[in-house]
Amino acid sequence: MKVSFAHMGNTYIALAGALKILGAEFIIPPYTTKKTLNLGSKHSPEVICLPYKLVLGNYLEAIEAGADGILMIDSPGTCRLGQYSQSSRVAIRDIGYDVEFINLDLYKGKVFELYQGFRKATGNANPIDLVRAINIALIKIDMLDVLDESYSYYRARESKKGSAKKAHSRALKFLDDAMTVNECKAALKNGLEILSNVSVDPGREILHIDLTGEIFVVIDQFSNMDIADELGRMGVQVHRKIKLSNWTNTFIKPTLTKFEDTHEGQMKTLARDFIKRDVGGDALESIGDTISAGNNKSDGVIHLLPFTCMPEIISQNILHNVTREKDIPVLSLILDEFSGKAGFITRLEAFVDLAQRRKNLRTKTKIRS
Repeated sequence: MKVSFAHMGNTYIALAGALKILGAEFIIPPYTTKKTLNLGSKHSPEVICLPYKLVLGNYLEAIEAGADGILMIDSPGTCRLGQYSQSSRVAIRDIGYDVEFINLDLYKGKVFELYQGFRKATGNANPIDLVRAINIALIKIDMLDVLDESYSYYRARESKKGSAKKAHSRALKFLDDAMTVNECKAALKNGLEILSNVSVDPGREILHIDLTGEIFVVIDQFSNMDIADELGRMGVQVHRKIKLSNWTNTFIKPTLTKFEDTHEGQMKTLARDFIKRDVGGDALESIGDTISAGNNKSDGVIHLLPFTCMPEIISQNILHNVTREKDIPVLSLILDEFSGKAGFITRLEAFVDLAQRRKNLRTKTKIRS
């Protein structure tokens, strides 16, 4: 069958890599657009969160492009993500499409469930191929985040607007084409070298702002309206704290391969002073990331959350206390299908201006003391 999957930022590169190794015929859905969002919203409950509407829109566009199999993920935790696969399956069948649903139910298992899901989706039962495909997908997820960190550094300092973005796009193409572990390593090396050749302005004053919140809207450029690029244009180096590699390192990779505490574990420990239990989603990490930003004297934190996301609504309210105790400015931005780019940019500019004035004031205070 021709299988497809949802977009979430650049994670399609990792999934496509696994499917290539398995010899699958697959369709990468069109990049998420307003059309995708409208399509997903049309067939979604009104109060469901933005990520669900985008995921459903991706599925529908993939089916229209010829996909007859859909890869879906159920994830452990007290979040509506665990219901996405069932809800979207019902919606797609109600529309009248007859497609195969391959559910990667991570409630049942981790690597084994991926193994079984890829085998069903591709028809490839060779255990060596399946293990190799999963390994390549996990490696590419890690490398995507490494490239993103480097891109963030050069984007904030580039002399010619857009040069870092072009370099990053080339680096992603290298990684997308890589099919073996050695090729992935070479692609990462080449990508980082291309980014390091971006001409920078050494005299440009840089702000450091951490980005946290619900994982989908933090990672996906369409749903967060390219917030990292917009901040980079304003001279901000964005430190994205919520990463897909954090999630795979916590929930997918075997415990024996972990030599240090995961990001999730570290942030949950920090958050205990402000909240005593896990309320689902990425709420504890949002709180922990903000505490960490305050401890490390970051210039600010931007907290992204989808409209109606209950875990992040809880963390949003707790962040007021973190702001006061850690003396760290926080901007919470709620995202849904009605979010407007102009107002969004205005709020970002105001927050960056606030962060810059705070930084200047701290610098003057240090000089006087």
